[in-house]
Amino acid sequence: MQEITKHPITSVLALALNAWAAAEESKVSITVEGDTRIVRTNGLPDHRPGRFPNAHNPNSIEPQQREYRMPAHPFPAEETTTGRHASFGVALNGVPYDPGTAEFWHGDREWNYEAGTGFMDLGLDDNNAHVQPDGTYHYHAMPTGHIAKLSGDDRKPVQIGWAADGFPIYTAYGSSDPKDPKSPLKKLRSSYALKKKPRAGGPGGKPDGTFTADFEYVRGSGDLDECNGRFEVTPEFPEGTYVYHLTDEFPFIPRRWRGTPDKSFEKQAPPGGPGGRPPGGPGGPGGRPPRGKGRPGFPPPPPQER
Repeated sequence: MQEITKHPITSVLALALNAWAAAEESKVSITVEGDTRIVRTNGLPDHRPGRFPNAHNPNSIEPQQREYRMPAHPFPAEETTTGRHASFGVALNGVPYDPGTAEFWHGDREWNYEAGTGFMDLGLDDNNAHVQPDGTYHYHAMPTGHIAKLSGDDRKPVQIGWAADGFPIYTAYGSSDPKDPKSPLKKLRSSYALKKKPRAGGPGGKPDGTFTADFEYVRGSGDLDECNGRFEVTPEFPEGTYVYHLTDEFPFIPRRWRGTPDKSFEKQAPPGGPGGRPPGGPGGPGGRPPRGKGRPGFPPPPPQER
């Protein structure tokens, strides 16, 4: 067994709620065993998280015992893969990247609310993270505290995780010429944009980013492909490899895999369907009455998520 990643991920996790506080250590190991890279983690961040529970997220951070597996030598698949009920990848500190949400408009799974755009307050902290009902702390966008721990700032290419298919995950910065790591740096842009036509069905209206379905891939409009990645040469991969990037705009965290994701990143659906809530969702059968955040007819999602 070969230890391939050593990061100083032993820190104090302070969780403050009124007079209550607790301290836990972030513990993670990343090893290669045969052809498999394995991340073993207790799921606690290596930086100070926000306050949980909070007004929009009722859950408390709890240590986990997770083992994520992925190919140590990944290769692109013939077709890209998408999955709604799985973590896209895992940060180097052992915290999972979960781009999607399990909050739906009237329980319609085609219209899930988008966490990264901020139209719905899901109780994210300053690290763009919050907590699932089982206590899992997870990122929905750029993990600012983790990046600060790794590099001191985010204005350079920094590897910040591994995707479920084995390819590396980086921040938004990359070389202007992906084949020349010495070329000028730039903040990479995704190739997604709001759809121009009104929503077909569902909540109706003009796409504005409230829902994940409001966006579409526009080839060549940005620096990255439909998986929010590209082939490039980096200091960690001098021979070049496919690289995913997190971006400041949608999709924030990629929603598709270029390779084949490992099943260890899949999440178990709780009783009652996705999110463990009664069928129908907010405003539907078993849900709460429609009410919006200054948006008539758009009920907010429940404050719990899986």
